Amino acid sequence: PRLLSQFFFADERVTRVVAEINGLDAELDPQQYLVLLNQLHVSQAHLLAVLERIMEECIPTQRHSRDYLVKFPEELLVDNLGNHMLFAAECLLAGTFLEVEESDGAQLRPRARNLLCSLELVRTVLREQSLSQPNSYPEPVRAVLIQFDRLFAEFELSYVSSLVAVKSPDEIYRQQEIIVLFCETVERALHLGYLTQEMIDGYEPLLMFTIPRLAIISGLLIYPEGPLSLERSPEEMSQVFSPFYNLLKKIRDLLRVLSAEELCLLERSLCAAE
Repeated sequence: PRLLSQFFFADERVTRVVAEINGLDAELDPQQYLVLLNQLHVSQAHLLAVLERIMEECIPTQRHSRDYLVKFPEELLVDNLGNHMLFAAECLLAGTFLEVEESDGAQLRPRARNLLCSLELVRTVLREQSLSQPNSYPEPVRAVLIQFDRLFAEFELSYVSSLVAVKSPDEIYRQQEIIVLFCETVERALHLGYLTQEMIDGYEPLLMFTIPRLAIISGLLIYPEGPLSLERSPEEMSQVFSPFYNLLKKIRDLLRVLSAEELCLLERSLCAAE
């Protein structure tokens, strides 16, 4: 059950697979080479998972901030992102630029080198600690973990930023505005009886259509200074709504001529229509 013991055996598996790969002629046995590469991927992922748990136990208040993750596209936020970063660092150090431009890769190589050197130091220190005092984390162990955590975060942010356009602080704020608008829309719909708490608790599929429709009306009429404010230019709006700027203006103009009873009837109709 001790994490350092788990790390020792996870590290042993990585070392064993690497030794097998180094002793194999990939041209003579390409199938076995692919099998070993997959084993290396799996064993490295397990090693990083145990290391993550060790850092959470050993340096929970000294972890490097991961707030930058909110800037990443959602499709990149997968469970094996850390293992992918490690593989990318290894490729960069070997001079292989699989996903990035060569100029970006050249700038990332020093970070990749520092990260991999730090990982080797962590592996050495934790192996020694697991064999001597597997129940404690002295200051030298904590220091190398803090350094590795920082270097990993810095490489992850730099590498992903070279692959995709990460969200700006302004865009993140605009998305938060939309979240607030949707929350206020749901609260208002519950108050007016358009929706029921049972529908929300039961994940009623119709809500996927109803809430965005009601949010557009709320954003244009009820909260006109929010994320759907048409006083802003399209460039100042969230990318979710900016392509529909002209259409939103037409919808707003139509909504403004409705009476309170007609608006209520419209919103109830939107709640019922699929």
